[in-house]
Amino acid sequence: MNSSKPKPQANRASLTEGPIAKTLFLFSLPILLGNVLQSLNGSINSIWIGQYLGEQALAATSNANILMFLLISAIFGIAMAAVILVGQNLGAKKIDEAKKVVGTSTVFFAVLSVIVGGIGVLFSEAILGWMNTPEDVMELAVTYTRIIFAGVPFMFGFNLIMAVLRGSGDAKTPFYFLLLSAVLDIILNPLLIEGMGPFPKMGIAGSAVATFIAQLISFVLLLLYLYGKKYFLRITLSDLHMLRVNWMIVKALIAKGLPMGLNMVVVSLSNLLLIHLVNSFGSEASAAFGIANQISSYVQMPAMAIGGAVTSMAAQNIGAGNWSRVHRITWTGVGFNIVLTGLLVVLIHLFNRQALGLFLPAEGKAIDIGIHINNVTLWSFILFGIFNVVAGVVRSAGAVMMPLIYTFIALLILRIPLSYWLGYEYGLDAIWWSFPASFLLGAILNVWYYRFGKWKEARMLADKKAEMSKG
Repeated sequence: MNSSKPKPQANRASLTEGPIAKTLFLFSLPILLGNVLQSLNGSINSIWIGQYLGEQALAATSNANILMFLLISAIFGIAMAAVILVGQNLGAKKIDEAKKVVGTSTVFFAVLSVIVGGIGVLFSEAILGWMNTPEDVMELAVTYTRIIFAGVPFMFGFNLIMAVLRGSGDAKTPFYFLLLSAVLDIILNPLLIEGMGPFPKMGIAGSAVATFIAQLISFVLLLLYLYGKKYFLRITLSDLHMLRVNWMIVKALIAKGLPMGLNMVVVSLSNLLLIHLVNSFGSEASAAFGIANQISSYVQMPAMAIGGAVTSMAAQNIGAGNWSRVHRITWTGVGFNIVLTGLLVVLIHLFNRQALGLFLPAEGKAIDIGIHINNVTLWSFILFGIFNVVAGVVRSAGAVMMPLIYTFIALLILRIPLSYWLGYEYGLDAIWWSFPASFLLGAILNVWYYRFGKWKEARMLADKKAEMSKG
């Protein structure tokens, strides 16, 4: 295949033409379903571990999952940088430049994954010790964590390929292979934990091995599928010279990717500080907030999916220089967020007690606390969606610092001090007003920057003239 002659209709779905609303909806839907799928996968695996191995095993996996979240946060940001670089080059019809991004990203992710995986396998016990993992779960946690770290190369590779596919306008293929991975993981977990049929009984190691096998199989089959379909960004024998480190691309992946990953860390840190406050009001408050948090995680999913979709769509259109379409994408995304998140909020409000009752005792103080939390906070996730969508468009130009700063201001400078002041001054019921206050500030700051800031002047690559030709 001659990579310099793209075949848009045969090889890829262009995000620079066609009806915006329909394209955005169809592109967002697989991302949304993938997010739901990953959450369900984690929840079901927790059920298997809890049912077969008990609370200590659950505690062991939760410690490992904190480590994995930090890794995923960093990789998420770098993968999103790859999405934007690929999208901008495809929008500008620079297929070879997009391939250079794929080649450099492949080498970078491969080296990084081996280093991270090796460190994790060798030093799991020390890392878990630094985390103050309880002694009674340490052995289980080390066993589980070492196997999970051994699977890091496949996890990193899988995330990179999904990023490249989404950057090129394909959200369906990543979903199908996420579905395969989740189904394999869910099926293999009880078989390997308990040793059913021909499978060995492995205990907590079985759960980690199930995840390892599911990621390995899905990663390999995804590669085989893309090469079988002659995916236009695949690296062929004639493209092997692109499997090298282009330091300008690496610099862009790190400089633009880490702030996007840190955005997730800021959100998590805000939640941890809030949990610390809520815990001081007793176990019922903690339980209510924990369940309300689970419910709100599903309410946020449309905004997260639309935010990811507008980033890919805007990146291609920025590459094509089609700024009027970028603006239409932005406000279409905001409109979709208001409608979809709003529908979920209304639905949960109508069945508030029933939704909380799936997790909390029907009688008791916790469920009433949970109802109050939902009544105050859920509608504000519409505001969260607005600032998430607008920030996604801004990032697609390469302006990644201001969205991070605005998230930091909204969640750590406003929400946390406000929640502590409200809690100590007016009691538990007042804490939750920090949610709409912080999300409103975040929305205002991001929309203001979108309208009046210099984000359009941002560049993913420091040296625009070089256009990655050094690779």
